[in-house]
Amino acid sequence: MKMKTCNNLPVLLAVLLAGVCVCEGVTFGQLCHGNSMNTVRPSDTWGQGHYGAPRGSRTHQGVDITCADGSVVYAPFDLTLSGKLTVYTDNTKAAINSGINLRGEGLCVKLFYVDPDQTSGSVSKGERIGVMMPMQSVYPGITSHVHVQMCDKSDPTSYF
Repeated sequence: MKMKTCNNLPVLLAVLLAGVCVCEGVTFGQLCHGNSMNTVRPSDTWGQGHYGAPRGSRTHQGVDITCADGSVVYAPFDLTLSGKLTVYTDNTKAAINSGINLRGEGLCVKLFYVDPDQTSGSVSKGERIGVMMPMQSVYPGITSHVHVQMCDKSDPTSYF
């Protein structure tokens, strides 16, 4: 019996490896109207917006992208909306107690302080997904922002 050899082995390996983690090479598009560079929230009286910034006895588990209250929020990559989320366990911050779960490009991401237009369906990178909630009403003087958190709480900085 004669065995066939696979002349396309390098191509097959490349295809298989590409499917292992589609998230490699993903770069988030503009998240918020008025902030085309996805600027991270600078230091203010409420803290800093970078991943790992001190938050009392804990550390910040996301990246805060500057976004003015009421601004349009865009899909940062091709995604599927995976339901609304509640940011806080109490109701003292009801004005900003909303967000949206995103999945796509091999990623799972949570956006806090966004009032979503819808909570399911597919959305292309750059399409409107919601509006920034009124952060100043809860945290006067803070640099208003969308909090971007990976579902596994890893650092999202490299995607910006």
